[in-house]
Amino acid sequence: MALGFIKKVFTFGKDKPASTAPAEHGAPTQEEPLFRTAEDQAVADLTPEDTAKTPPPELEEASPLPADRDAAPEVPSDTEARTEQEDAEAMPPVGEKEQASLAEPALPKGFALGTAAPEDVPEEPVQKRSWFQRLRAGLFRTSSQLTGQITALFTKRKLDEDTLQDLEDLLIQADLGVETAMRIADTLSSERYGKDVTGEDVARIMANEITKVLKPVARPLELDLSHKPHVILVVGVNGTGKTTTIGKLAAKLSGSGLKVMLAAGDTFRAAAIEQLKIWADRTGSTFVGTKLGADAAGLAYDAFERAKAESSDVLIIDTAGRLQNKTELMAELEKIVRVLGKLDPDAPHTVLQTLDATTGQNAMAQVEIFRNVAGVNGLVMTKLDGTARGGILVAIAAKHKLPVYFIGVGEGIDDLEPFEADDFAKAIAGVNA
Repeated sequence: MALGFIKKVFTFGKDKPASTAPAEHGAPTQEEPLFRTAEDQAVADLTPEDTAKTPPPELEEASPLPADRDAAPEVPSDTEARTEQEDAEAMPPVGEKEQASLAEPALPKGFALGTAAPEDVPEEPVQKRSWFQRLRAGLFRTSSQLTGQITALFTKRKLDEDTLQDLEDLLIQADLGVETAMRIADTLSSERYGKDVTGEDVARIMANEITKVLKPVARPLELDLSHKPHVILVVGVNGTGKTTTIGKLAAKLSGSGLKVMLAAGDTFRAAAIEQLKIWADRTGSTFVGTKLGADAAGLAYDAFERAKAESSDVLIIDTAGRLQNKTELMAELEKIVRVLGKLDPDAPHTVLQTLDATTGQNAMAQVEIFRNVAGVNGLVMTKLDGTARGGILVAIAAKHKLPVYFIGVGEGIDDLEPFEADDFAKAIAGVNA
């Protein structure tokens, strides 16, 4: 590519008409190549006296200009020719460094040799949206449906018992839960009973009350690195985003300088093993896997021993998608927990359950079962951008009071972020930050 670029740069003048001036031999013309052969150099070194006796072969064989040229080429004077010769003699030869710099020019930012043409590049860089903007976009379906119904409910109506009851029913149908619905209705009643109420009034009160429910569960995921490895066991039903969540967590942890190991404990699906291997490669994490159908508890045992031997800071173990109504599958999950407990009495240190927001009330039942079987002590809510039922997270927080560590609003690696109660409440209520 570099040689091709040199050729492109230094043959730019070849399409121009050659000069017919009787320039002194040795003076460079527009067609003179950058690199000369030995014979070319010998011709260039001839003096005027030598050339008078023996003209160079090139001059003897030169063909005249075509007769049908539009205009005769400009002929430089003898003084101009001598000036060109003097400039050429004063110019030092092009060395290897200079050739390299010519072959690899300093291109503008965003361009590289062999990339798309400039017209394919946006003229202005696209500004990356803030997390709140992405969160609000992800919860748009939830908030727009909820606020639209609330606005319709309070159009030309004063706040009385009937409207309060209608509001509670509406909030419960939005999966916010009975407790949260009653809190919002009670606060609204204390402030606006008997008065006209707007959708903005309800949105403001709703955001404040949801924040109060979520504040206690919005906590960071604490890692105990006093002894290694810190084991994170990830559980959940198939399709809730376990493997993808593990990859995103690994990216965050390894990006902060921690040594991470990923264990493919979902031995029932070849795709899950391959997907986790890809995430390990992308994030610079160590990967531990086994053959399809192997014992998951045995894999967890081997991964822990290896993580300890290699001084890994964090070991994240994937598990198969256990259906909460399948007794034998849940028993296998219990076995993994027991095996890890024998290796380290405190392991697994974090049992993280992924929840799919699109499942609505079914997510509530999943938390109850997995908490009893695996000792779930933290939640990650995914797929909030694909549902109008994002309010289920509020109901789960109010009932189980489990820490909500992260939420996801997309498939991108930056679409999994620490859970912030105030941001979530404002996004779901349709209130600006």
